[in-house]
Formats: sequence, structure tokens, C-alpha cells
Amino acid sequence: MEWKAKWIKPSLEMGDVCPMFKKKFQTTEKVKKATLTITSLGVYEALINGSRVGEFILAPGWTSYKKRLQYQVYDVTDLLGEENLLLVTVGKGWYRSRMPGWASSKVQSALQQNPAGLLAQLDIVFEDGSKETIMTNETWTAAESNVRFSEIYDGETYDASFQSADDTEVCTFDGPFDTLISQQGEEIREQERVSAACIFTTPCGETVVDFGQEVTGYIEIEVNAKAGEEVLLSHAEVMDQDGNFYTENYRSAKAQLHYICKDGHQIYKPKLTFFGFRYIRIDKFPVAVSAAKPENFTAVAVHSEMKRTGFLRCSNPLLNKLFDNIIWGQKGNFVDVPTDCPQRDERLGWTGDAQVFIRTACLNYDVEKFFTKWLGDMAADQKEDGQVGHVIPNLLDDPDSSAAWADAATICPWELYLAYGNDEILKSQFNCMKKWIGYITTHTKDEYLWTGGIHFGDWLGLDAPDGSYKGSSREDFIASAFYAYSTSLVIKAGKVLEEDVAEYETLYKKILTAFQKTYTEYHTQTECVLAVYFKLAPDCQAAADQLADLVKSCGKQLQTGFVGTPYLLHVLSEYGYTQLAYDLLLRETYPSWLYPITKGATTIWEHWDGIKENGDFWSKDMNSYNHYAYGSVADWVYGVAAGITPLEEYPGYEKVRIAPMPDQRLDWLEATLETRHGIIRSGWKIEDASWRYEIVTPVAADIVIAGHEYHLEKGSYLFYSKIK
Repeated sequence: MEWKAKWIKPSLEMGDVCPMFKKKFQTTEKVKKATLTITSLGVYEALINGSRVGEFILAPGWTSYKKRLQYQVYDVTDLLGEENLLLVTVGKGWYRSRMPGWASSKVQSALQQNPAGLLAQLDIVFEDGSKETIMTNETWTAAESNVRFSEIYDGETYDASFQSADDTEVCTFDGPFDTLISQQGEEIREQERVSAACIFTTPCGETVVDFGQEVTGYIEIEVNAKAGEEVLLSHAEVMDQDGNFYTENYRSAKAQLHYICKDGHQIYKPKLTFFGFRYIRIDKFPVAVSAAKPENFTAVAVHSEMKRTGFLRCSNPLLNKLFDNIIWGQKGNFVDVPTDCPQRDERLGWTGDAQVFIRTACLNYDVEKFFTKWLGDMAADQKEDGQVGHVIPNLLDDPDSSAAWADAATICPWELYLAYGNDEILKSQFNCMKKWIGYITTHTKDEYLWTGGIHFGDWLGLDAPDGSYKGSSREDFIASAFYAYSTSLVIKAGKVLEEDVAEYETLYKKILTAFQKTYTEYHTQTECVLAVYFKLAPDCQAAADQLADLVKSCGKQLQTGFVGTPYLLHVLSEYGYTQLAYDLLLRETYPSWLYPITKGATTIWEHWDGIKENGDFWSKDMNSYNHYAYGSVADWVYGVAAGITPLEEYPGYEKVRIAPMPDQRLDWLEATLETRHGIIRSGWKIEDASWRYEIVTPVAADIVIAGHEYHLEKGSYLFYSKIK
């Protein structure tokens, strides 16, 4: 991109008010093509002659701004007339908001010192071949916009009755050019509209709207009012056990929408922020709060543009609800960055959550472009010594890396490659992958293990000691296991890329030897899971047997946290305990995937008992009701229950193994998966005391039905086997 434009900012400080930049211009000749290239230090909304430019909400998106700032290119040919007005409002967005909410961040504090900067260039080609460029420079003006306040955590204030005074001058400044990149990720867009289910009055007299579904996005208000009348809305995920509006788990995030009306009928929705919510409390409303009706409010769901590729259905309504909740959890947390949660004063790109969920993410949606952009930020933020932050973009800038979190550097590229068969992601991330192994190798107390580090452990493991968020699995055990696993992935990636990985093969053998010599016993479910799934145990069957015994001895309950849960069912089913895996999947009492559904969950919770059996909350400070990580169980349903698995030697489902594992507690189950090579359907149902298997594959497939192996070519097939 050849930039002629200059970075501009208002000449006068506007405080919390979002500035609106203006440029009037004429086009006297007929326009053949007009292209607007634009970015900002914050998030922007651009209008030409009153029409919104593009569908990108919260553009230019969230990247590691010190290294990478995206710009967008829009075809605006049809928006131009003879007399034209280009308006661009710039809000704080991720760039200049107070993030994270619970701690200071040197990275974010530095960003916040920047102005509400705008860079825009409108290139016009006329029918006669002549050209003109309208660019940000000193000829633009600025004014206070109707957006009086907008911030990621606290919400937005919009005054529709505000009339700006005279325009002020702008001035140019040395904004970033060397970090500008063209749009790499998916655009964030409005995706769905959810009508209000009902309005009710709480026991303490508050008026609350329930949308029946946790949504990430914002409220669209439609109302008749007089100028100066107000609408004030607060957002919440759940009601407390007394039925009252509950916001303590939002911590310091105010999450409020404040709209000051103009005269007459009006429709408004936020422009420069978003919320995570199921409920809104009407704190103010024209005439009276009691006058509000469900039709006054619509929830607008926003997330990155992703094509839905995976679908799961079965005969169990609670399990179907789980599948639905997993989808909503992914949508709500894939807003340009794979965030932990969309509501409280956090909303960060936690690496652990991303690596836990990425396989499921790739099944549910086409997320190749989404993750490619995020991994680009990871590589940009990686330190010279290979250190990878807990979150990407790395606002926390911690000096240490945690096992299973920073291992996203190796796990995520490999899972993308398996899902889509595109080795470009391995090429672009291979140096990052190798540097990560180098970091571990030079930051350990014991050679060929990873010991002495600072880790999150088996985060939120149910076997955690009192007062701890970490499970009882040994942190050095977990770190050393992931050291081995990540090294094995570097070897696999290197072989795909035809790189020399001999040193990593030697390193892996030494890690494996040291691991088996050091860890001769496994103490927890998670330790068993990692030893087996990563193929580190000298006798994987014996370790899987021990895992099964541990699960049974505590009443067929999982005790795993973030680290062990994604692999738990896989290990059980691979080593002869498929029924026990189904026991865990179909369990309805705490702790289980279905327990939150019995408590009204519409997304995946951060804690298995975010709402306890007696109605109490797990905690006030760390209790999200839209935390997608445990939704990773869906990859077991696709890959084991329905049996659809890509072969490593044929990534992207060029060839596939289909081996359904049914359970008599389900009358039927089916999975549909759209891959780069076509649509695969696999399922089964009970029919006359036998299993009826329906397989549709667009590619060559090796399948296993009732222990018998078959090779299929492209086509549709039916098989039957007696129920044992």
C-alpha cells in the first residue's frame, strides 16, 4: 500500500468524547471506481453521505498493536455522489481502553498515551481515466460526536440530542506506518438478532429483560421519546438465587448502555463497543421503566465472520443443548481474538483456552483465517528467547510462560494443519514453534524435563487443595509432559516442511527417557491422561486402566481441570473404556457437562458449579458463564462417538477414518462435517436390536464398524451390526 495520507488527530483534547473526523469533497466527473483504505488508533465507524462503510464492526480489529495494526480496504463506488461528506468516528476500542481491568499493564498504558488517531485514503478513478485522492491531512476537521463515551469494559453513552459546536482543526502526528498490515483476520460482523423473551419484575422491584440466550454483542433500542429523555441499561449473565439482577461477576466492568433521546421515533445500537449478557436491567426509560415492552429491545450478536462447518444432533435433549451451548460459547468468544470470556473486565486472548478448544473450533466453524491472524500476533509478541505470553495480544507481559498455555505456539498451528491441510500455517509459525522449544530447554532446572517454572497447573482441577485454583497434579509433571508433546509437534511439522529436525528427534528421545525415569507413578486423573494421550507412559494401557479406576472410585466423576479435561474421554475410549467415557458425558449431576444445563446454562461455564446445587455462586471474582474451553468435549463427539477423524498423513480430510462408537443410552446420533474435500456425514441409530450406521463420505475412507474394517470410496453407505 502506497500511503499518501497522514495520521491526524483533533487539535483540541476531547477527553472521553469520541471525536468525529470530517471531510467534504466534490466529484464532478463520473466515478468508475472509489476505494477507501482506512485504519485508526482505536475502533472506527465510517460513513459516506450517511451510509455506513462496510459491515466490519469494531474495525480495525484487535492485534498486537505495537507490532501489527490492520488497515481495511472498502469499495465505496456506489456511496459517492456529486457532493460528498466522509465522517469517521473513533472510539477507544481495545487500543486505548483500560485493559485488563484488574491490573496495570505497561503495554496498554503505553498504547493509551496515543491520541484518537485516524489514517484514511480515498482513491478515486473517474470514467475519463483521471484520478483523485482524498487523504487525511490538515484540510480535515474534527468535532465532538454524539458518542460521549465508549470503552470496552464500561460501555457506551450516546446523546442523540447533542448538537456539536463549530468544527475544530486537526493536526498531523507521527502515527505508525511501519507496523501497518492489510486485513489478515476475519471481519467482525453483526450475525444474528435475538428478540426479548420476556420482561419481568425482580423481587427487589427492578425491571429486567430476559433474552433467553447469552449473547455477545449489544442491544438495539427502538423507542418513541422526547429530546433529553434517557434509556439506561445494565447487563448481566445470570440472576441470583433470589431472582434479582446480578453483576458482581463482571467485577469492575460497568457494562452499561446509556442513550439520551432525541424527539420522535428512534432506533439506536452501540457503535464502538460490545457486551456479554443474557439479561438487561432497565435503569431508566422514557416516561417510566414500567412502560418498557419486549419489542423495544433486540439483542444483536456479533462475532468474527466464520462459516459454520460442523453439526451434531442426537436423541438426548440435554446433550443437544450442550452442543448448542458450545456453538454459542464459540461465537461469543471469537470476536477477532479467541477470548476467555466476553463480559467482565478481562476478555483477553488466553493461550490456554485457545489450545484447549482449537480442535473443536475447527470442527464447528472454518476458523483457518481467524487463527492464522491470531497466531501472527503470537509470533510478533514472542520474545527473543522464545517466551510466549499468557495472553495474545500480550497485554500482561509476564516474565514467565506457563505450560499448556504457551504450548499453544505448537498445538494451534498443528491442529490448523490437520483440519485444513494447508502447510502455510506451519511455514509461517515454524520459527515460533522452534523458539518455544528453545525457551523451555533454557528455562528449566533439570535437563530434558521442564522443572522449576511458574505455571497455572491443572487450572480449576476439581481435585485442587482447599484455597487453590490449581488441581493436585504436579506442575513439573504437566510442564514436562507438554515439553515432550510440543517437541513431538515440532518434529511432525518439520517433516511436513521437509526441514531437518534431527536435533529435535534426539531431544525428544532424551525427554521421553527422563520423563519415564522421573515419573514412575501417576497421582491424579490428569497425570494419567497426559501420560497416555501424549504417549509418555511405558505402558499406556496400564495408565489408562489406572485412570478408569480413579474415575470409578470417586463415583464416575471427572476431577480434571483445563489441562486434563480435553483429553479425558479420548484416553478412556481409546483404551477400552468407551462406556465409562459416555458415563461422564451423559452425567447430569455435578460435576458434569450437563449439570450447568440443568441450571439454565445457554453457554459453557468457567466452573462446573458456577451456580451450585443450593443456588449459591462459585465465587464473585472469577465466575464467567460464557467460557468456552470445556466445550472442547465436542471434538470427542465428532471424532469418537460419530467417529470422524482426519488422518495425519492426509490432512484436511483428504482421507478419513470413520469409526463410530455408539452407546445404547442414545437412540441415535449424527454428525455432519464440511471439510476442504467435501461434506462427511456419520451417524448411527438403533433399529430392531441392531445398530444402523449411515456413512456419507466425499473421499476415500477407512472405516470400522463393530470391529470390522472396510475401505470405502466416495459415496453413501449403510451398515448394520447387532447390539452386544
